[in-house]
Amino acid sequence: MERYLKPTFFIDCDSESIKEKAHQLTQERDDAIAKARALFYFVRDEFKYNPYLPRYLPEHFRASNTLARGEGFCIQKAVLLAALARAIGIPARLGFAVIRNNLLSEKIAVLLRTNIITDHGYAELYLEGKWVKATPAFDLEMCRKNGIIPVEFDGRRDAKFHLHNREGKLHIEYLFDRGTFDDVPLEKVQKWFLLATKPEVRENVLRGKFSPSLPG
Repeated sequence: MERYLKPTFFIDCDSESIKEKAHQLTQERDDAIAKARALFYFVRDEFKYNPYLPRYLPEHFRASNTLARGEGFCIQKAVLLAALARAIGIPARLGFAVIRNNLLSEKIAVLLRTNIITDHGYAELYLEGKWVKATPAFDLEMCRKNGIIPVEFDGRRDAKFHLHNREGKLHIEYLFDRGTFDDVPLEKVQKWFLLATKPEVRENVLRGKFSPSLPG
């Protein structure tokens, strides 16, 4: 478990801002499950989901930068959750999966080849002797506005996207899992992301910028 508690460039659980926030959020909780839940809901709801943020530099994925920015996409929010967990002694790592979003917004669909997301990231926390998946990507406000069932985390069962939305329409399908990592595998993540992006907009999308001919 030691490597899942160590600080890294991306999961900088030793940064003062991360340590301070993690302890602030959990100081009144007695057990690891309660602490983990507090961290999860903080990352899920206090950080707006924004898939259009830049992702071409390593610092774009760094936990302390996401904490300061106040928003992020799935990988950035997962990294932040992992860093906060490690800061209070809960082993944490990152997982990646390929998913299909059957309700992908038109704005994002313009940028991607298909509705398959090739680099979905989530966190895994080690609680009560087992690894538990935690997906804090979609904030509660976004879910309410878009009829999405929010992901809930009890610290004992995997917290993953729901198969259907509130209207019963097919939403997120997990196609396959890419495995777990003790840090952000940046080169792999960039490669996975580019696989799903239309060639004519790859460079702009990677930098969080959009062509004048595209919405954004």
